[in-house]
Amino acid sequence: MTTKDRFINRYKTGDTPWDTGKPDFNLIETVNGHPISGCRALEVGCGTGDNSIWLAQNGFHVTGTDLSEIALNKARKKATEANVTCDFRLVDFLQSSIETAHFGFIFDRGCFHSFNAEDDRERFANNVANHLKDAGLWLTLAGNADEDRKGPGPPQRSARDIVLAVEPYFVSRSLGNGDVGFIVPGPDMTGGENRNQENNEFVDWSFYHAKWLNSG
Repeated sequence: MTTKDRFINRYKTGDTPWDTGKPDFNLIETVNGHPISGCRALEVGCGTGDNSIWLAQNGFHVTGTDLSEIALNKARKKATEANVTCDFRLVDFLQSSIETAHFGFIFDRGCFHSFNAEDDRERFANNVANHLKDAGLWLTLAGNADEDRKGPGPPQRSARDIVLAVEPYFVSRSLGNGDVGFIVPGPDMTGGENRNQENNEFVDWSFYHAKWLNSG
């Protein structure tokens, strides 16, 4: 099963532990700490829209893409309920480009790290660079291979994995350790009716800020 098919299927079955129902605090911290508010923003792998909606609420002009129509329909409903405008699109970002103006900020929470092949991660980084303005900022959250994990969690990538993929196209801003919300089965969950109960656990991630290298 391809990465694309796997994500589509997981939304169909409701197996989406990354969908915490709230914006990621790493995103909030980055936006509050950098002069990037009010620009055009792209979220790759927007899921059910919580991060895109938060960005729109904070002055960004937001486009969100995902592989799952189920996720996008939920995102559109949430945006309507929140009274914000987001342009949600069904797009396979690894294979496609988005016909719109270049973005000042791009965010992905767990898309880049989902690709096992080094060539695919580099293609993903190249496509991000092609969609960014000069001096634009990319924030990607990726599972940290240095984490001593005891239970379920996102794919894990090493610092070397990240650097090899992104540095042909980006100037490094920071690469560090952080936490991210992740839903894992509770101690009483054995596959019965409480299977989807939320038990929020913070999984150690590495997060990477990068700017497009202006070669012009």
